[in-house]
Amino acid sequence: MNIKVINTSDHSLPTYETIASAGMDIKAFLSEPITLKPFERALIPTGLFIELPIGYEAQIRPRSGLAIKSGVTVLNTPGTIDADYRGEVKIILINLSQENFTVHNGDRIAQMIVAKHEQAKWEEVDTLSDTERGKGGFGHTGKK
Repeated sequence: MNIKVINTSDHSLPTYETIASAGMDIKAFLSEPITLKPFERALIPTGLFIELPIGYEAQIRPRSGLAIKSGVTVLNTPGTIDADYRGEVKIILINLSQENFTVHNGDRIAQMIVAKHEQAKWEEVDTLSDTERGKGGFGHTGKK
């Protein structure tokens, strides 16, 4: 699939790191570093503008290494970029650690997954089919 992109940053386009990668790393595009204090959040620009085909979305997800090593994650994960959005892709980062974290220009801060989706149509009914689970909700299967 081809996706139209405008890259106003001085970084290469997002790429898959391995042949089996689902996500492409997204880099920060900053004129100066941004330091996130503990529990502080910031909107980080990428310099990327994309045009997805209708029926697809781009999902923004955390990078696992950044999360485990530094306690930094994407706040509204997964964030969705709709096919009709034409603004700059920006990433909401939050520092969940006890130490300051500095984001530098070119840092890999998130990953993007392009996924096909369907639009649902609601069908109002009076009853739903029975299942073994039924109304069992949060934690209904126990811990083990």
